[in-house]
Formats: sequence, structure tokens, C-alpha cells
Amino acid sequence: METAAKQDRIGARVPREVYETLCRAAELTGATVNQFLVQSALKEAQAVIERQEVIRLSPRDWNWLLDLMENPPKPNAQLKAAMKRYQKARQDDASTSLNWKP
Repeated sequence: METAAKQDRIGARVPREVYETLCRAAELTGATVNQFLVQSALKEAQAVIERQEVIRLSPRDWNWLLDLMENPPKPNAQLKAAMKRYQKARQDDASTSLNWKP
């Protein structure tokens, strides 16, 4: 016996002109209005997520980044100071978290 996957419902109220445009587009693609809306919204949602989560580099920038990772510059005074602050913050955080008593 197959169990149907749980599905959620999305509803929207739109002006008549928008609805008619959506109906026409759905009909032209051979989809129902609901299928057209879901496919279009999903495509746009994936594009938005990709724009936020994917970093695109030109070949020049990619080579520059690779070179920096393979041949990192020596730490300067500011980086050394930042590392000390970071290690102290981790130490302070660890001691308060581990020694916490209700």
C-alpha cells in the first residue's frame, strides 16, 4: 500500500489581469495554472538561493584565489593579533560553557 507524500497548500489572490495572464501562459505550456505557478515559483526560488549561496569567479580571479591558497602570504602583525584574540575568545567561551552549572 502506497502512502501519499504530505503536501502543503499555497494560495494567492491576484488581480483579474494577472490571473488571465497566468492562465494563458499555463495553457501555452500545456500545464494547469497550479502546475505553472509551482514550476515558475520553484524555478525562481532556486535562482534566488543560487545567487545567494554560489560565488562565481572569472578565470583570472579563480587563478588568483588558487595561487593565494597554494602560496599564502606570511601572517602580518594584524593577523597575528586577530588570531590571539580569537584563541582567547574560544578559550573564554569554552570555559564558561563547560563549567556552567544550573
